Amino acid sequence: MSTIQNFFRIPLLTRQRIRLAYVVALVTDALQIVTGPFGLVGLDQILDVAAMILTSRLLGFHMLLLPTAILEFVPLLGLLPSWTGCVALLISIRKKEQNYSSSTAQLEVLPPR
Repeated sequence: MSTIQNFFRIPLLTRQRIRLAYVVALVTDALQIVTGPFGLVGLDQILDVAAMILTSRLLGFHMLLLPTAILEFVPLLGLLPSWTGCVALLISIRKKEQNYSSSTAQLEVLPPR
């Protein structure tokens, strides 16, 4: 499997992945809120890129990550806990996708009547 295909692969959602994704989001948001008033040039962008890559690795890439990263570049909106909100929404989406795929897999296994 190529690196690009591996990046877009959707991993199985586990409790450990969910916890780690929330930790990444909460730490990123907290660091951005704490360091925001000091105006450390480039730190917010580095945190955003790291959060996007780590979240993609933990939960799989989703288009929702792109507007979240862009939103962080807007001066005052960058102080909102947008990574935490994005992770919560993405986990909800992934759970629905997994429930749907597991229910359709069960339907295929049932013999016809």
